[in-house]
Amino acid sequence: MHRSQHAQEIANRFRELIEDAGDTLDEKHYDELSLLIEAGIDATLVDYMETIGRKLEKMAHDVKHSAEFFEEG
Repeated sequence: MHRSQHAQEIANRFRELIEDAGDTLDEKHYDELSLLIEAGIDATLVDYMETIGRKLEKMAHDVKHSAEFFEEG
C-alpha cells in the first residue's frame, strides 16, 4: 500500500470516529491530517533507511577488514 493511500485511510477512520461521536470537521482538516500522517510515515521511513545504511556501511567495513586479514595470512 502506498504511503499516501495508507495516510488517507487513517484519516478516513478518524473521520468515522468523529462522525460516530456526532461531530464534524471541515474537509480541509481531514486533508491536513492525511498530510501530517504521510509526513510521519515518511520521517519514519527515512530514519529506518538511515539505520539500514549504517548497518550496510559496518558490514562493508567488516568484509574489507576480513579480506585484509586473509590477504595477510
